[in-house]
Amino acid sequence: MSTARPDRPAPTTYVDPYDPRFPSSDGKPMAESTTQFRWIVTIKEGLDALFADRDDVFVAGDLLWYANREDPTDAMAPDAMVVFGRPKGDRRSYREWVEDGVVPQVVFEVASYTNTPAEMAEKLRRYDARGVEEYYFYDPESGAFEGWLRRPDGLMPLRKADGWTSPRLGVTFDAPRRKEALVVIRPDGQPFRSFGELAKDEETARRIAKAERRRRRRAERLALLETERAEAELLSRVRAERRAEAERRSREEAEARAGQAEARAGQAEARAGQAEAQVEAERRRSERLAAKLRELGVEPD
Repeated sequence: MSTARPDRPAPTTYVDPYDPRFPSSDGKPMAESTTQFRWIVTIKEGLDALFADRDDVFVAGDLLWYANREDPTDAMAPDAMVVFGRPKGDRRSYREWVEDGVVPQVVFEVASYTNTPAEMAEKLRRYDARGVEEYYFYDPESGAFEGWLRRPDGLMPLRKADGWTSPRLGVTFDAPRRKEALVVIRPDGQPFRSFGELAKDEETARRIAKAERRRRRRAERLALLETERAEAELLSRVRAERRAEAERRSREEAEARAGQAEARAGQAEARAGQAEAQVEAERRRSERLAAKLRELGVEPD
């Protein structure tokens, strides 16, 4: 399935030329129960989201479809329809002759409690006559899901709709009859979601985002506290290193002063020793001189 290129020129806005002969309403309600309405919206909006990036795919829900420009009474209103090859845009109705003769390729019908087998059989006959390629019918109350695919002889029923992948849409139908609700699975593996489910998802996403914001703020506060603690530890370490350096210098200066004092004391002791030696030498010299004088008969004073 091709997708629109991001560098393509911007599409022109579709203009639906008004024709009062072909009204936009047949006077019938879109749905006859909340269940039917929920499924119509889920399928239509899911298809819209699936082809959101393609300007050449038109998706509509409960839109009157006119096939004969000469007969305004020949109208059908599929619960959902997909038209490949026609631009997106708002329409009062889908008129084939205004849409270059393009027939909606895929249609969906969601059963209401008032639908009869004869009525649904007539719808199938008319969709077949109009040239629909794929037709899917779902009864949300019973869980019945059926599909028809165009063959050379017209619309033919699928032997097994559960697990069937639409050739046109690329979606796969998980239809466990009478067990669980129909699941329409996109090519990316994600299911179509109802508005209620999407709202819950959005609320959950908001709660997750809020919790993530709180977690991020706590992490930022913890990171700030950790930064402040690291800075305080660094400052304390710098101060301690400075104190240790000052103490080392003071100790070295004291040791140097003590060494100098010890050196000076050694020098003083050496000078005292020298003086004492000189006195001793002088005394001995005097004694020798006195002895010589006595030998000469002179009594020294």
